[in-house]
Amino acid sequence: MVMVTRRRQTDRGRSRVYVEPRNRSHPYSKEYNGDFCKGFQPSVTDFVVVVKLAMEVLLPKLPSFKFPSPSHCCSITIRSSSFVRFGFRRVSSLSVFASTVNDAVAEPAVGSSSLGHSTRPHFPILHQEVNGSKLVYLDNAATSQKPTAVLKALQNYYEGYNSNVHRGIHFLSAKATDEYESARRKVASFINASDSREIVFTKNASEGVNLVAYSWGLSNLKPEDEIILTVAEHHSAIVPWQLIAKKVGAVLKFVDLNQDGIPDIDKMKEMFSRKTKIVVVHHVSNVLASVLPIKDIAQWAHDVGAKVLVDACQSVPHMMVDVESLNVDFLVASSHKMCGPTGIGFLFGKIDLLSSMPPFLGGGEMISDVYLDHSTYAEPPSRFEAGTPAIGEAIGLGAAIDYLSGIGMQTIHDYEVELGRYLYERLVSVPNIRIYGPAPSEKVQRAALCSFNVENLHPTDLATFLDQQHGVAIRSGHHCAQPLHRSLGVSSSARASLYFYNTKEDVDYFIHALNDTVSFFNSFK
Repeated sequence: MVMVTRRRQTDRGRSRVYVEPRNRSHPYSKEYNGDFCKGFQPSVTDFVVVVKLAMEVLLPKLPSFKFPSPSHCCSITIRSSSFVRFGFRRVSSLSVFASTVNDAVAEPAVGSSSLGHSTRPHFPILHQEVNGSKLVYLDNAATSQKPTAVLKALQNYYEGYNSNVHRGIHFLSAKATDEYESARRKVASFINASDSREIVFTKNASEGVNLVAYSWGLSNLKPEDEIILTVAEHHSAIVPWQLIAKKVGAVLKFVDLNQDGIPDIDKMKEMFSRKTKIVVVHHVSNVLASVLPIKDIAQWAHDVGAKVLVDACQSVPHMMVDVESLNVDFLVASSHKMCGPTGIGFLFGKIDLLSSMPPFLGGGEMISDVYLDHSTYAEPPSRFEAGTPAIGEAIGLGAAIDYLSGIGMQTIHDYEVELGRYLYERLVSVPNIRIYGPAPSEKVQRAALCSFNVENLHPTDLATFLDQQHGVAIRSGHHCAQPLHRSLGVSSSARASLYFYNTKEDVDYFIHALNDTVSFFNSFK
């Protein structure tokens, strides 16, 4: 038997009723989202019946669960929408664990040390609880966390020399300009560009791709010219070239996946012809974790006179990237994925190409002279940085590069290869799991991320339960790669992605939480 304890109208017109069992030591509130059917207008009695039935169904299925605190509650909310949501919601500091899970969390070995253990103290955000559990952040392919050094660099700029750049002659402006341009030089050195003028600051990698598409593409592509991409590209790499192709009549050609579930590089090689004008390709897939042979692809492209644009968002933060050695024409990356601030990214472009390209946007400081009937433009990179730039963010990116360089990119890469292999090996043991991308081996390089699905379990439900019950942050959805997911035969997936501040203990806890989640949902079969 249940009893209505409170009913109120929320500011969104939603009725919320709280109920509890006769045993007041374990109250549960249920919030119902959605009408059961069109036109249904629930009354207080309806709420009581609904929640009573829900409790009668749910509670017998939870004999193996411990509810150590009355603030563990399940909630249902009814509002005027077409769906109903069911789920447990924890609002205290305690977690719900299934005792049927045999995969215990591994304790750190005494005296154990790793790059993850030594760098974690530098990241304040990692030292908190989420939904009552220690935060385990495994969504690094979406964005990385920021070390204290980067946070302090931003603070120092805004507190000490906040000013516009390339405009003033006073001390603050000179200092800001020096630090801004110093960040550009750091980026150039970080990817081994021969000239800092080859680095254009953008608001993100997406803007960098659009800059190349509109500035280079509109000037160089004509009807029937071909643009080669893979089905595994991020939407930010696909959509701009769709728009350009439609404008100029160019043709997009896509490389499909091979039997191993990765882009078919052999097929790509066969696709190059004199019609090919540019290939737009990722370095590391944000879904498959596969690493493409960019140097070979660049050679094939150049052999037919084509250019190469590389999406390096998932490689620059994790490994040594040398644009001179790779011999690419353009490359984009984002600051926020490499311990830097959001709102800033960069485009590398060979200086001869940038010098031949028209401006992407018009505004202050991208000009040489302005007349009423025409304007002349500054040399790169200023030509492509119209208006006041993201000054503090660029300085923060410079600080992030200093931090990463202090660790060493080879050190980071070696550690992540081992940790990524450990993640893959632990995930394989989860029942009814499908992991996308190649299996790691001595010959196959795989990035430190795993996208996966568990049979009969929606990735959004999985990610929600991991977050709310265990404090584990992973990604669910299509990861801005819908064509790839269609090629894989699914609409979405879950993704756990690592960075150098993660540890094997993070992976162990994640696997424990994942098994707990699978067991919970399997109990309803």
